[in-house]
Amino acid sequence: MGRIRVLPDAVANQIAAGEVVERPAAVVKELLENSLDAGATSIRVEAESGGRRLLRITDDGCGMLNDDAMLAFERHATSKLSNVKDLFAIATLGFRGEALPSIASVSRLTLETHAQEETAGAVVEIHGGKMIRNEPAALANGTIITVRDLFYNVPARKKFLRSDQTELAHIASLVTHYSLAHPDKSFELRHDGRELLNVTPVETLRERVFQVFGNQTLEDLIDLGAHEKEMLVPDAAEEDRTRVFLLRGFVSRPQVQKYNRNSIYLFVNGRLIRDKLLLHALTSAYHNLMPAGA
Repeated sequence: MGRIRVLPDAVANQIAAGEVVERPAAVVKELLENSLDAGATSIRVEAESGGRRLLRITDDGCGMLNDDAMLAFERHATSKLSNVKDLFAIATLGFRGEALPSIASVSRLTLETHAQEETAGAVVEIHGGKMIRNEPAALANGTIITVRDLFYNVPARKKFLRSDQTELAHIASLVTHYSLAHPDKSFELRHDGRELLNVTPVETLRERVFQVFGNQTLEDLIDLGAHEKEMLVPDAAEEDRTRVFLLRGFVSRPQVQKYNRNSIYLFVNGRLIRDKLLLHALTSAYHNLMPAGA
């Protein structure tokens, strides 16, 4: 018998989970991005015990068709691209199709979803990668994904989670980031029944900054306005070589001093990024304005 074998789906999904699902905040990121890609205008995130006991993301997006609700748990199943060319014009936040099966392989997951095109919704329940329930249900349009007992079947991974407060801080930071990137949507975050963030849709980024950080922080910021620049992209297709880039945002006045880069929020096409080159450029611009160590 040969030494090479094809791994069972359950094993492959847990290996993928090691890359996709590092901690509760990673689950929130994947599911929240799916909600945004589904066109949701209202997203609610609920957590218990720092996310290890419960994570629930509720949205009013387009929902899934009943057949798609099952297909979504297959590896590399996605609605967001169909060929290699699509990779060079990704307009969505996620596209790999590994998140749901990976999360379901290391938790007790329940998907409740309803697409407007169908008369009834669907409920799919998976524990540790094993199908428990798949049945129609009367549901409102949109999707609710509930993740319980994260890493219950992978104790080695669960052991490396930090305190509830630390894990919650990562979740809160993530939801705050995306609320800033999408001021036209409402975001709510609750932990152990307590409301931590609740922002309603606004027309401008300035209004969203006020909602999230308050008036004092807003007064310490300088509005850059909106700046457009047309550029040529040599490697793009002929019809797409000319691109218009738009820059907008806020920068702090010199008297605002932070001791790390966690208060720098960068987004590209609504996607949260952490780019060393951009972070270095921003901190270098303040080098002569701030005392050493700040």
